[in-house]
Amino acid sequence: MRAMAARPAPRIPAMRVVREAAPEELASWDGRVVDVPGGDVQQSLAWGLHRERMGSVPHHLVLDDGSVALVLGRRRLLLGSGRAYVPRGPVAAGAGPEVVAGRLDAIAAWARGAGFDVVVADPAMPATTGLGALLAGLGFRQVEEIGPSRHRVGIAIPAGADDATLLGGIAPKTRQQLVTAERRGLRIQRYDRLAGEDPGPGFDSPSADRLLPAAEDAFGRFHELLAATGERRGFSVGSRPAAIAWWRAALEAGHLLLLEARDPEDGLVGAAVFYRHGGRLTYGHAGDVAGLRPAHPGAMGLIVWRALQLAVRERRNELDLGGVDVRGARREPLPGEPTYGLLKFKQSFGGRWIELTGAHEKVLRRPQYALATGAQRAAGAVRAAPGAVRRAARRPR
Repeated sequence: MRAMAARPAPRIPAMRVVREAAPEELASWDGRVVDVPGGDVQQSLAWGLHRERMGSVPHHLVLDDGSVALVLGRRRLLLGSGRAYVPRGPVAAGAGPEVVAGRLDAIAAWARGAGFDVVVADPAMPATTGLGALLAGLGFRQVEEIGPSRHRVGIAIPAGADDATLLGGIAPKTRQQLVTAERRGLRIQRYDRLAGEDPGPGFDSPSADRLLPAAEDAFGRFHELLAATGERRGFSVGSRPAAIAWWRAALEAGHLLLLEARDPEDGLVGAAVFYRHGGRLTYGHAGDVAGLRPAHPGAMGLIVWRALQLAVRERRNELDLGGVDVRGARREPLPGEPTYGLLKFKQSFGGRWIELTGAHEKVLRRPQYALATGAQRAAGAVRAAPGAVRRAARRPR
């Protein structure tokens, strides 16, 4: 038999960054990086402004193929170096992996010329596209994630889906919990600029003129929930002012909605934020009142169910339930591991594990990069030393 010829590797188009966007071009920015296929809220104007408040410099780049990308610059002034980060981008916007690779290669060339010693990107493209291999051919290497997860769990929403179709994909035990939650009088409060005066079936909502002050109070409650959840699970949620500032900005831009589960006495049971981008609704942070779980075991499930119904009404093609990665391994959790229960919860709604390409970096100026990396490690060791000394002192002798 004649051997099959090897399939030629996709051709990566040569591109270049033309300029930074003019002020008038920013008016349509979110429509080009958030609302398009593969778009992400971390490429939005609001995210760029938020990161600017945190010390990064946002660069809104225009490429010669007509695409655009947000790049966050972070300078190490004393070392004469810096990092350029392309958060969840460059977005595909319907293009194939070779085009995304070409865009990132052009951004890397721009970053080198701008004096950065490394460029990092984590475009939200499935691993099955082969983007990782294309990036490796361009000198990129995979690195640990900047966000909490590399992969995610998604519920595909078929065209024309209705409640019966969606319920058919949910595990029987979870369906029963949803029924029980509704019978016990749980209701879902929706804080969403796009809700208007009619939040839709299954939701309550403040009036449009009361939305912002009501949401401000809700964000405060939500941060308290997240802080308590983080303390139980061992993660940090960041400062309250910074978190609320971002949620407020994303709400006002229409990118974010907050859903609260409340009991018949109007007590808070649980809450979650969701993001609109790339044709999907994404489940972001979530938290609940641990002491109320026995009384309301279906509260968080009811929040997810209402979000799934909303995604259908908005004609989205997916409810993205976010990640449950095992840190250090970046794979599906196994029974007994901390995030296994969360995986089973998301799978009970019909979610499937989706492998993503993950974060990659390209070193542009090796001496400066090596110096900066060494300095970071030394600083980390100094910060960790007091804790190590305290732990050693507590060990039995």
